[in-house]
Amino acid sequence: MKKCFTLISAAFVFAILSTPVMAENSSVELGKKLFNEPGLGASKNDKNCNTCHNNGKGLENAGGNPKLTEIINKCITGPLEGEKIDGRTVAMRS
Repeated sequence: MKKCFTLISAAFVFAILSTPVMAENSSVELGKKLFNEPGLGASKNDKNCNTCHNNGKGLENAGGNPKLTEIINKCITGPLEGEKIDGRTVAMRS
């Protein structure tokens, strides 16, 4: 029993420690996927970013906006009916 508990504990610690490393992998591909799929910020409806910003229309210069995270979270908590996303997460960085 003690050996089993030790193995489970070791696996748990490894999973916890490896998560931040994997979480560092933000990408354009992930950003596109999140932009087009419902569920961002635990959204409670079937809307996604592309619903209002078809093919990114109107967002051409958004990347340079210092308040971009705040603006994205307004969309998530408003039309998407979700919860704010921390600006340091892979989802937000992507």
